[in-house]
Amino acid sequence: MTSDEPFLGSEAVASGTLRRDQLRSRFRAVLPDVYVRRDEQLTLRERAVAAWLWSHRQGVLAGQTAAAWHGSKLVDEQQPVELIWSNARPPRGVRTYDMKLRPEEFSVFVSVPVTTPPRTVFDIGRLEPIGVAIAQMDALMRATGVKVHEVHELADRHPGARGLRQLEAALDLVDTGSQSPKETWLRLVLIRAGLPRPTTQISVMTAAGTPMYYLDMGWEHLMVAVEYDGEHHRLDRWQYTRDIRRREALDRLGWIVIRVIAADRPADVIGRVRDALEFRASSLR
Repeated sequence: MTSDEPFLGSEAVASGTLRRDQLRSRFRAVLPDVYVRRDEQLTLRERAVAAWLWSHRQGVLAGQTAAAWHGSKLVDEQQPVELIWSNARPPRGVRTYDMKLRPEEFSVFVSVPVTTPPRTVFDIGRLEPIGVAIAQMDALMRATGVKVHEVHELADRHPGARGLRQLEAALDLVDTGSQSPKETWLRLVLIRAGLPRPTTQISVMTAAGTPMYYLDMGWEHLMVAVEYDGEHHRLDRWQYTRDIRRREALDRLGWIVIRVIAADRPADVIGRVRDALEFRASSLR
């Protein structure tokens, strides 16, 4: 047995590929009857395969695990594997849901059954805390191209499902222009404060009409933008120098850019943004 993929120990022994003593000495069980090489450090994808094998190949990957399978960049590698399979006592590292799936709501993807992108959005939007849900939906819908109306149509086929009211609210706030969970958080802070809904990924053009910069979010008609500056902006010297040149160029063009960092409190951010919007609106009047 040389494969690094998880496998069922009972099948390996029954087929004669391994003897029981070889199974115990060379491999370790990561789930009941599911083995990997002793030195193997599993990725989320490999843990997902292991969970599917544990379900006797009957489960369907769902939730954030399915989102990662579909290419979302936001999923935590250490999170439990989420699986639609009727089992009330899953082992540690696996979270199961007893839910019904229509045939068109899952498909085999890289040999493993996975909920489709619209169904994955549907489940995340209903079952995760709403702030987490919106950030996850932003990332997954950006990665897969799922449209809001597709999720609405799927929800119409499940009128009694849990969490539909939250899903409706989350779909109203989704914006695939957000590039990170912090950008989603910042956008929601502004919207919930009653400020006009910002546009995301605003392109700032050169005189020749080609994009020069993209702003995280803002109000283009007022030339006010809000950006989240992560720690890498300060620690990466190349990025820091580029940010200075970018800031100077935007200042020359007349943009007011509010820069938000992790230490900022929501109330302070809202006040700064509101002041900038009011200042620019009054100057236009």
